[in-house]
Amino acid sequence: MQQSGILPGMIVYVGTYTGPGKAEGIYVYRMDESTGALAHLQTVASIDNPSFLTLDPQQRCLYAVNETSEGEGQGPGVSAFTVDPQRRTLSLLNRQPAHGTSPCYVSLNPEGTHVLIANYGDGSLAVYPVQEDGSLGKASDVIRHQGSSAHRRQAGPHAHSIRFDPQGRHVLACDLGIDRVFLYRLADGRLTPHELPYAQLSSGAGPRHTAFHPSGRFVYVNGEIDSSVSAFIYDPERGAFDLIGAYSTLPDEFSGNNSTAQVLVHPAGRTVYVSNRGHDSIAVFEVDEARGELRPRGHVPSGGKTPRNFNIDPSGRFLYAANQSPGNIVVFSVGDDGSLIPTGHVTEVPVPICVIFGRE
Repeated sequence: MQQSGILPGMIVYVGTYTGPGKAEGIYVYRMDESTGALAHLQTVASIDNPSFLTLDPQQRCLYAVNETSEGEGQGPGVSAFTVDPQRRTLSLLNRQPAHGTSPCYVSLNPEGTHVLIANYGDGSLAVYPVQEDGSLGKASDVIRHQGSSAHRRQAGPHAHSIRFDPQGRHVLACDLGIDRVFLYRLADGRLTPHELPYAQLSSGAGPRHTAFHPSGRFVYVNGEIDSSVSAFIYDPERGAFDLIGAYSTLPDEFSGNNSTAQVLVHPAGRTVYVSNRGHDSIAVFEVDEARGELRPRGHVPSGGKTPRNFNIDPSGRFLYAANQSPGNIVVFSVGDDGSLIPTGHVTEVPVPICVIFGRE
């Protein structure tokens, strides 16, 4: 582990792809809350592809999927780390197998008692109990989706994300391979399909991630394959989705290859952002806060190629775009109208895949 001097401030954790010529592991930074600039604190090395990260509600532990295939490194898994309460640096606790291939997303229930992961390779979901010390117990449930859809990438299921709704009642799991957002309930460590088991997206959309409006009334789903973002009215009582509309994330004149990666709603609730890999931009949409509809506002170059992920700091003042190539995190300031303005702060990070924030 490499460390440098520690100063107070918001902490930024970056997940990566590791291996020869790639990254070393999880990168930890301090954020300058006045400028958005990042200062390196620690590199947690010798971890296989810690691509997607999450913190527990008390921020005493961090969890990372190990996005690999069988026979690659230690194999696909999920790792638990303690977070030092003063220095905010990480130490490995333990690791559990993913019970699937290419795990690509990790989250916790609101109580912090269970970790959930999505396995892209075989379209499976797994649940793990969190032990007293924050380590992970053996999987308490594994579910595998079935089916296919129209695109050549949709010959089988590909679970791409799993998370709770803001009310903590329902689990939403996007499956890119079968164009569905599944709904589950979590009880006693097991996932049970909801009475309305899924929301169906258009054929070939390839749903990847979900993002809720701060009101909890609307949810937005990015279509990785068809470069879209779909807006839904969400009923937390019934766990029901009602489609508002689907919107292209690309300018009309663009004809190249593209796939979307991340979708987020600004904390103020007035703007939705989606990253384009190929067009290499962040698409900006204005939100009708009464109806949930989106109005395209334009596109901002991401500052690199293949913006695999981005995140907005808790204050809503800065957006961090993680570009896989050349390997950097580009900092944008966020205007009152949701516009993105490059700050000039760029941090080199090999193959950044995920950016999350922690308290100092």
